Amino acid sequence: MINPDLTKIEQIESLKPPVSNIGIIGWVKKNLFNGIFNSILTITVLFTLWKILPSFIQWAFIDSVWFTGPEACKAGNGACWSIVTENIRFILFGFYPYELQWRPGTAIAIFLILIAFTWNRKNWKKPLGYAWIFGGISILVLMNGGVPGLVPVKISKWGGLPLTFFLAAGSIVGAYPIGVLLALGRRSKMPIIRVLSTIYIEFIRGVPLITLLFMSAMMFPLFMPEGVTISAVIRALLALIMFTSAYIAEVVRGGLQGMSNGQYEAAYSMGLNYYQTMRLIILPQALKIVIPPTVSILVVAFKDTSLLVIIALYDLLKTTESVLANPDWMAYSKEAYVFLSLIYFVACFAMTEYSRKLARELGSGK
Repeated sequence: MINPDLTKIEQIESLKPPVSNIGIIGWVKKNLFNGIFNSILTITVLFTLWKILPSFIQWAFIDSVWFTGPEACKAGNGACWSIVTENIRFILFGFYPYELQWRPGTAIAIFLILIAFTWNRKNWKKPLGYAWIFGGISILVLMNGGVPGLVPVKISKWGGLPLTFFLAAGSIVGAYPIGVLLALGRRSKMPIIRVLSTIYIEFIRGVPLITLLFMSAMMFPLFMPEGVTISAVIRALLALIMFTSAYIAEVVRGGLQGMSNGQYEAAYSMGLNYYQTMRLIILPQALKIVIPPTVSILVVAFKDTSLLVIIALYDLLKTTESVLANPDWMAYSKEAYVFLSLIYFVACFAMTEYSRKLARELGSGK
């Protein structure tokens, strides 16, 4: 309320927020010291950082060794980042032929460029779809070769970061449409489709991913016709798709159940059939609602690629462990796993932030 007895300048000043509620001081007060519990928690965290952070900085940066052999690391007191710098090409590309490693490097660059353009929803037009198709084909051609000018490289030689990205992207792209179909099938009015979809979803969700990976590696080849073989990488990809699609199906089914019957009735009153109703009205709204939980599943799917180490596929984790098997570098596992965790963190954080951005733009989250 404005006091009529005050001058205009005093009235304007009275409408301004107090200094303690704006700027850095206001933010700190609002977010870090806005209650007894938060104040105690903030002080505890600051005290812990004060005790830990200086020694970590001393170990990780000041006393660290970066571009030397293992002998210099033994003489030092800090982190031995040389385990990463000296073995970076094997960690990132595995057993891919050394002289051809420019090809997986280029493939990763193409993949990251496509992601960068996709980040802005204003670019979601037909040219972007064609770019992803052309980029995906280019990545496969670069990795596999077999065309004029590119020496063939067996998929068994793929390893490190390209293999992790290939399996993660492949499982996500393959599992999402299958999960949507399974969700629709579980809600179908046709008993056979509903029962089969339910059995598949419940069976896959009740089995650990490790079991599916072992089945793909050990049992699946036994059921193949004589003389027919499928690469272990492709079999692992199929296992990841099967596992992820079951979880996506349940998330999408939750979104479908959140739609009111009025949406269906309005669609049918307009003369739309079931396919048109789902494609034009129901699914766009349901999929928008479930963006946060769907991305959570996709993040888990990306991290689950690290389980491929169990079936001896040389993904990013396996190549790192192979470096640590060398007696010269065995003592520096902390540095190797910190580097590895940073890669996974950056990828997962980017996926999470993009989902939040997309949810805000579509009006389905904050």
